[in-house]
Amino acid sequence: GKESASDEYVEIDLEQHSEKKNKVVVRPFTLKQYDDINEILNSLREGYTIAIIDIKPIRAKDVIELKRAVAKIKKTVEAMEGSIAGFGENIIIATPTFAEVHRVHEKTASKKDPLEFY
Repeated sequence: GKESASDEYVEIDLEQHSEKKNKVVVRPFTLKQYDDINEILNSLREGYTIAIIDIKPIRAKDVIELKRAVAKIKKTVEAMEGSIAGFGENIIIATPTFAEVHRVHEKTASKKDPLEFY
């Protein structure tokens, strides 16, 4: 009797740990070079991360590398049925499937950014 109660307690504890792991994380990233996308993509693939990506360092260094990185992130997010959008000139938000980035419609947008993806 007591042993099975103990087993049940451990089982419940494992479930609580699992729930904690599944908590949504809003995580900042800085994209300094193309290879920095690996950490971003791995976090997004886990399915519980909303990525806020600062692209200012890579934009200042190499716009072509920036466009390659953004294209790769966009392709991964779309494959996961997530959402991606640029905010201003230096921030990108990428989300998994359960979240969507609110977009301003073209009629109300005052300035078109060449890196806009929506």
